[in-house]
Amino acid sequence: MSARPEQRKDPVDAIIGQWARERPDLDTAAMEVFGRVSRLARAMGDRMEKAYAKYGISRGEFDVLATLRRSGEPHTLSPRQLSATLMLTTGGMTGRLDKLERAGLLRRSPDPHDRRGLQVTLTEQGLRLADEAVGAGLALQTQALSALDEERVEQLAHLLRELLLATEE
Repeated sequence: MSARPEQRKDPVDAIIGQWARERPDLDTAAMEVFGRVSRLARAMGDRMEKAYAKYGISRGEFDVLATLRRSGEPHTLSPRQLSATLMLTTGGMTGRLDKLERAGLLRRSPDPHDRRGLQVTLTEQGLRLADEAVGAGLALQTQALSALDEERVEQLAHLLRELLLATEE
């Protein structure tokens, strides 16, 4: 059996090393996992923001368009449904909807089932932009995952699902 090469170190390893030196009594296994998840989310979030900027939208605005797109025909939801899905306040949602409506990517109209309510619908332009932007974002994510083989990607997705479910209980 050949010896495995030394594993590369990342910034979290340095932090763990410092804690081990200063507080050897601490079990830092959780810090290793969540420190890496946090740094990975931030790094990929920054990359995604740049990818969506090419389409004239922010990551938050993409989330609105993508939520409408994946809702299926007629690509319509209420502002309340959007807020709940995206975990946004109604004020935060209103700002995003205003900008996207001004850009011609969605339209708001009265809800025929609730005279006090509104419906938000993707326009054809919004549908096209959502499809292009989701493709660009997935390409970046796929590129990042190319550091792992298919089996390890599946294993990582499974482990993260278990962890997410355990933290949302």
